[in-house]
Amino acid sequence: MLRLNRSSSSPRETYYGWTVVGALALTETVSWGVLYYAFSVFLVPMGDELGWSPATLTGAYSLALLVSGLAAPLVGRWLDRHGPRALMTAASVAGVVLVLAWSRVGGVAAYYLIWAGLGIAMAGTLYDPAFATVTTWFERDRPRAMLVVTLAAGFASTIFLPLSAWLVERLGWRGALVALAVILAVLTIPPHALLLRRRPEDLGLEPDGRVATDLRAASLTAAPPAGVEPRVALRDPAFRWLAVAFALETLATVAVAVHLIPYLTERGDGAGFAAAATGLIGAAQVAARIVATVFGGRLSQVALTGGVFALQAVALVVLMGWESRAGVLTSVLLLGANRGVVTLMRAGLVAEFYGRAHFGAINGTLALFLTGARAAGPIGAGLVIAATGSYESMLWGMAAASVLAAGAMALVGLERGRGIAASPARSAQGATSTDG
Repeated sequence: MLRLNRSSSSPRETYYGWTVVGALALTETVSWGVLYYAFSVFLVPMGDELGWSPATLTGAYSLALLVSGLAAPLVGRWLDRHGPRALMTAASVAGVVLVLAWSRVGGVAAYYLIWAGLGIAMAGTLYDPAFATVTTWFERDRPRAMLVVTLAAGFASTIFLPLSAWLVERLGWRGALVALAVILAVLTIPPHALLLRRRPEDLGLEPDGRVATDLRAASLTAAPPAGVEPRVALRDPAFRWLAVAFALETLATVAVAVHLIPYLTERGDGAGFAAAATGLIGAAQVAARIVATVFGGRLSQVALTGGVFALQAVALVVLMGWESRAGVLTSVLLLGANRGVVTLMRAGLVAEFYGRAHFGAINGTLALFLTGARAAGPIGAGLVIAATGSYESMLWGMAAASVLAAGAMALVGLERGRGIAASPARSAQGATSTDG
């Protein structure tokens, strides 16, 4: 998997981009585990001690996700201009401090302020900044580099949910948070501070470890990477349809994730089986990422993404129509395949369409559009269930949203052929900023 530097002075030297990828694989796993997944473990013990309702506790978490989405465009612009080291290090430090503050919380106002801050820490440490960094260092090998990062981070819940539960059992919820803060500090701050670099051009390299002629290498640090300006990308119809497609997919994915276990339990599958089956989504995500990376290069990325969106609709139809455990497991595996591939496709499509120079800002803007869908999914699904008295009405609605997302991806393909996304390199000649 490692790409060797072709430099004449050090022909066997490993390309530094893979060091960056290795660092991010570690820090993403830990950051997702502590800042995102561990929260659910603390709901019951916090509610028992503090007497707060589940709505009060989860409202702060929802606030963090909202803040994270709102901060994404600003984070992206910072990454484009300054690189990941300072921002991701500072965000990790903030995450550690805020988790420690969470361990001492006693009032609702302070609790919400802490989670608003954790939303900013999430924006600066989770997938969006990691993908922006990978995109800066890789072009040809970008799918494999992203696979390494997401393959490791795909096990974050597998590692940190049981670890957090064990720590709560041994230390209480406050002591467990202190322990998680220490883990977050040790395993994220040093890699971010010591190993991350801005871009390969600063080392006299090109993406993927290509070493240019001495004359070109001398000019690399002065020339920004090619890419489309954010304001130009936002006017591109292909970008707008991309935003619609991923927003619809996000709406359906989040709604199903929240209500899948209650639906399976209500129809008689049993709470234990429902939880265990839903947990298989994580394993399916990892497997799907491997398959998509190995075989994805043979297919249009737009067509593959549209097909995966449609696959979610198929999964929901199977779930409702095949009322057996085999049907549930089949549906769960298809849902996991959708989620796993979509994680890679969004970043890959933005990079393919608009280049490296302003990837952070463009991808961050797309993430901002998805924030509304992420917030609306659980609420909208809940309203449909309440109005109809049926989970199946909601699931049919989410299947329809998935089909519409696939249709929007088809329009992305049509617009790409005649829009600026057809050739980022050509567009970049007149649209690339002079600030690196």
